[in-house]
Amino acid sequence: MAKNKNLIYIAISLVVFIVLAFLYSTPVFSGKQLFQHDIVQYRGGAKELLDYRADTGKETYWSDSMFGGMPTYQMGSQFKGDIIKKIDSNLNFLPRPVNYLFLLFAGFFFLGMVAVRNWKYALLGATFFGLSTYFYIIIAAGHNGKVNTIEYFAPLLAGIILVYIRKSYIWGFITTTLFMGLQIAANHPQMTYYLFLALGFLFLSELIRAIQKKTPMKHFLISSGIIAASCVIGVGMNSQRIMANSEYIKETVRGKQILTNDNHTSGESGLDKTSILMWSYGKLETLNLFIPRLMGGGSQEPEAKEMMNKVQQLIQDNVGSQAEMDRISKGFNGVTYWGDQPGTSGPAYQGAVVCFLALLGFFFAWKKYRYWILGASILTILLAWGSNFMPLSDFFIDYIPFYSKFRAPSSILVVVELLFPLIAVIGIYRFFTDEKLTEEYKKKILTYVSGGTLGLLLILLMFGKSLLGFHTEGEKTYFPPFLLDYLTEERFKLFRIDAFKALIYVAITATVLFLSMKKKLSQNIALIIIGAVSLFDLWTVNKRYLNDENYIDKVFAENPFQTESSDLLAEKVQGNLNLESILANTNVNKTLETIAEKDKTHYRIFNNILGTFSETNTSYFKSSIGGYHAVKLRRYDDVINEYFQVMDSVKVPNILNLLNAKYWVMGGPEEPQAMPNAKANGNAWFVSDLKFVNTPDEEIKSIGVIDSKRTAVIASSDKSYFSSKPVQADSSAFINLTKYQPNELEFKSQSKTPQLAVFSEIYYPHGWKMFVDEKEVPYIKADYLLRAVYVPAGNHNIRMIFEPEVIEKGKWLSFLSFGLFITLSAFGIFWMNKNRKKQLAEKTA
Repeated sequence: MAKNKNLIYIAISLVVFIVLAFLYSTPVFSGKQLFQHDIVQYRGGAKELLDYRADTGKETYWSDSMFGGMPTYQMGSQFKGDIIKKIDSNLNFLPRPVNYLFLLFAGFFFLGMVAVRNWKYALLGATFFGLSTYFYIIIAAGHNGKVNTIEYFAPLLAGIILVYIRKSYIWGFITTTLFMGLQIAANHPQMTYYLFLALGFLFLSELIRAIQKKTPMKHFLISSGIIAASCVIGVGMNSQRIMANSEYIKETVRGKQILTNDNHTSGESGLDKTSILMWSYGKLETLNLFIPRLMGGGSQEPEAKEMMNKVQQLIQDNVGSQAEMDRISKGFNGVTYWGDQPGTSGPAYQGAVVCFLALLGFFFAWKKYRYWILGASILTILLAWGSNFMPLSDFFIDYIPFYSKFRAPSSILVVVELLFPLIAVIGIYRFFTDEKLTEEYKKKILTYVSGGTLGLLLILLMFGKSLLGFHTEGEKTYFPPFLLDYLTEERFKLFRIDAFKALIYVAITATVLFLSMKKKLSQNIALIIIGAVSLFDLWTVNKRYLNDENYIDKVFAENPFQTESSDLLAEKVQGNLNLESILANTNVNKTLETIAEKDKTHYRIFNNILGTFSETNTSYFKSSIGGYHAVKLRRYDDVINEYFQVMDSVKVPNILNLLNAKYWVMGGPEEPQAMPNAKANGNAWFVSDLKFVNTPDEEIKSIGVIDSKRTAVIASSDKSYFSSKPVQADSSAFINLTKYQPNELEFKSQSKTPQLAVFSEIYYPHGWKMFVDEKEVPYIKADYLLRAVYVPAGNHNIRMIFEPEVIEKGKWLSFLSFGLFITLSAFGIFWMNKNRKKQLAEKTA
């Protein structure tokens, strides 16, 4: 009976999560969809991939839509037989972002049930975790892969706890394997990596407990083996994805560096330290976990528009020279946020109530949770400081495997956002239910922690303006007093409001705990009050960053690259900044569409209006020189840094010709101009002159100054390719593209002499195969980043296709891993049921 009753409460809790998720996302009821900047960019960059899938029913693993061409592994490609991804899709059955919110709640609820085995506390913890502000910020931005990965943090941890602490080997194996697979399928390795840094502390904690004989060493070894097997099988179910990405990542900005200059050292792996540490959390900024606008919140708070208007008015009234205006511009970075990061969409706010309860949890929770959670929390906070704590950052970048592959250390705070709610729930559970905690101890800890927390808040409220400053060093240096004083005062007001709220929330929570300890308030009423206060706190803060303004009409969401403007569309905008940003590019989009419709041949467009390397409007209509993606091919990124950061009027056009930029879009957003580029090299050309160079640095510098239609720059390491292949000039020779698909191109050539054909296609050493007259032949890299092949004299058909072997190999490994998971799970359940029946029979005998 009790079991059935518990199941009813669990079912009710799941319904509560769905209701909460829909209540937060009410615009979905009217058919509106979430506007997400990164998803808009994805729609543009993946247009060629999506069109190919729709037209052929097949998948292309290469697309020419962005950066001259790149694999689609990180652009939404689908893999045959990807069973684990289908499970993920089925779990995300609700409309976006309701699906994300529901799974965040439900996943932590499962963890709470495993940790404390009480639905009330699991429900409370689910709201603590599921309403963490950072999740709402990344949902608003469109970091769907990131939040999709975080959805599975809690249930994966639950599976590991089932094995290590609950000693439920079979269910623990099933849970850990399944959610490990789902975690990898969500395809955000950085988040998974950070989680496993924290799980390392759990492993060490269990090892120490085994050494201290608090738990049998045999159990620790069996548990570790089970978890290791679960992780291997979970990873194996994603073999296609992992093998393809592992192959790809070596050729990207996350792989080995090729050049040697001020920012790169040939042979070193990963990003440079400046890129890795750019978004580092400030030491003081960590208090944003507790007070959201300690440092102004996000770069664009709701109050920012009014503040900006006032700043402009002050400047207009007080600034009398261009020199003074230039000086102000040097220090200006935003009106609200004044932290150490270049900018931010919002704080990693965990909630005043949650942080307060987490502090108590470190005294009240069981030791088997307390120490590893404390260690993991401290490490991740220190790592989040990045450039503000270089000894640790240097050590991890230089010596910890794979750490240098990831940027933005501030995002490691997702670990804290998982562990603080967990330790808070365990602590409050023991506070209310564990008789081993004496009233004297509870009163002592509650008094000290409450007094310390409230005392800190009072100090900050009274003396915060002088203690914190509320301005950056740059602002202090460049701003005149009238502007600095205004911003300081307004930021302090924002802080004061949030700090006062935190004071009230903590005071209510502490009072409730004191009253319940004195038996003047029931446990259930206490939990309801605490839950309501925390819910109100997090809900109201989250609405600053993800609210009704983030939703737009379906017509805009599904086609954000509008080419026509009208009074009806303008009426729909109604001051919505997201819609305004869409319609602001209408004229540029129309220009791009016109080019694509008039010239349907294969070429690329150089768009110099919208930010060439931070937009995908161009990619939506035609192949682009630029794009928007965090994992670009290393060689292409090198060319961007070498040439487009400076925009040399001679060298840049040479590079654009090399990349077959047949059209340039110049001017401004209101009156864009399409300029045909008659000097573009075309899709392929023959060269008779070869310039051999000794280093990649010589190679990349040469391509900006040579006549690339006559001369190809070849690395000296490829000199042997021409040992028996003489190249001779023929002014009448030609090579033309006859068929284009993103993963298959065909050319016809004619020449009287042997030639080297250079293709305006990006060199990638994996998966591409070259055929001359249907005979596979080797090809080489030319001009630092293009493909080239030797073509004998005569008439020839040249074909190149992209058929990465890792896809087929990975498919069978994925099938094998999933089959092994099902087999072992079925055997485990059968064995468990058999033992249970045997035990029942022995009891009744």
